[in-house]
Amino acid sequence: MSDAAQAPLEGSARALIAFALALGTFMQVLDSTIANVSLPTIAGNLGVSADQGTWVVTSFAVANGVAVPLTGWLMGRFGVVRTFVVSVALFTLASFLCGMAWNLNSLIAFRVFQGAVSGPMIPGSQALLIAIFPPDKRSTALGVWSMTTLIGPVAGPILGGYISDNYHWSWIFLINVPVGIFCAMICWRGLKSRETPTRKLPIDSIGVAMLVIWVGALQVVLDKGKDADWFSSPFIVVAAIVAGVVFLAWLIWEMTDRHPAVDLIMFRRRNFTLGTIAFCLGYAVFFANVLLMPLWMQTQLGYTATWAGLVAAPSGMVAVLLTPIVARLSGRIDARVLATVAFIAFATSFFMRSHFTTNDSFWVYTMPLLVQGVAMSTFFLAMLTIQLDGIPPERIPSATGISNFARITSGSFAASLITTMWDRREALHQSRLADHFTIFQPRYRDTIAHLQALGASAQQGAAAITRQMVHQAYLLAADDLFWLSGWIALAMIALIWFARRPAGSAGHVAAD
Repeated sequence: MSDAAQAPLEGSARALIAFALALGTFMQVLDSTIANVSLPTIAGNLGVSADQGTWVVTSFAVANGVAVPLTGWLMGRFGVVRTFVVSVALFTLASFLCGMAWNLNSLIAFRVFQGAVSGPMIPGSQALLIAIFPPDKRSTALGVWSMTTLIGPVAGPILGGYISDNYHWSWIFLINVPVGIFCAMICWRGLKSRETPTRKLPIDSIGVAMLVIWVGALQVVLDKGKDADWFSSPFIVVAAIVAGVVFLAWLIWEMTDRHPAVDLIMFRRRNFTLGTIAFCLGYAVFFANVLLMPLWMQTQLGYTATWAGLVAAPSGMVAVLLTPIVARLSGRIDARVLATVAFIAFATSFFMRSHFTTNDSFWVYTMPLLVQGVAMSTFFLAMLTIQLDGIPPERIPSATGISNFARITSGSFAASLITTMWDRREALHQSRLADHFTIFQPRYRDTIAHLQALGASAQQGAAAITRQMVHQAYLLAADDLFWLSGWIALAMIALIWFARRPAGSAGHVAAD
């Protein structure tokens, strides 16, 4: 038995390493969202169009999506501690290079590097947190991990918006450098003597190659489909066919290969399969709304990137306050009950947003996010408890790698889908509003006359009316999607109760 599977850490040593591991998770999650609100600034500074600038996000997502499923193989071959620390160190170097990028091509290349080396960071921190806590404190370990994973998507837009509004965009990446150095040093000093056993595993080169192809093609479809009008574009059609065909071939290969790069056998476990499905769909709805609300506020309400991010800040604070409490209670409460609470809170938050108007105050927009904070405090912890139930310790890194890969992919899909649906619902609502407010109706002519009395020309009055219809159409479209999100969250409750009740507070370690 390895040292990693002997006595867990205690006291201040455990607290310091848990903090460092949480920072590693936070950095990676933060960098998946921090650049989103800064794309116009980055594109303008580098002298490229906004459409070209989206490759700054796409390149990271593609490389990260490919790397995450390989976590299990990397940790089995080189050890959990070594793989995590090297990943953090290389991620820190990549962040520095991104901050030093001199044009778009160099930035995209460094973002590919950053995404590729960051694959093991989240699964690695998760496995190591479980390892340094005793079995009866496993819920506390998962609580620490879930807290940082949830705060990242909320903090990313706030921090990215503030930096873009007040400093040079390069600091979006350079802020990772001191954090990464601290994280790597603390984790190596505290955990190098607790390395997990390694095995000379043969690499599944064919499986890896097919994984790179289908994940890359899928990410391109998801990230560029909206700009290319989806399947009206031959390029998107070809990419989708490549993704589908190669995915099926990869699935068959991985299920039959003796040493697969991604261990899909775990999907034979009912709790892992159901937990992963609910985890992905729940996260997809959450991530889609994290993207939609600030996008609506910035484009239609005149909020700056900073203020749009601040609307979401209370949800992160609520989650931080409640997660430790939920973690302590989770060992005594059925994880399915906690998941039900999370989905009910998510649904309540979404339904509250479905009644938004363009004249609501800052606090009206903030209140549903406070309710969302309750959901955030229980969602990740409950989902992970269900997913990892009954999985042998040596398979946890692989399980977390697959789980996080599915989460990242579902988040990317949701981000593309929500913006497309928003635009299409806006077009529908605008056409309906236009049908009821035409030049042939007295109220339209009265409004034009009123605006002319205030000094506007007839053309300016018509433009003002059209602008208001567009604002209202986007509001109605957003309200529709918030309402739909609420019902999807409620539907997940039924799925959760098909899973078996997870075994109490029994814990696992990263390897034995």
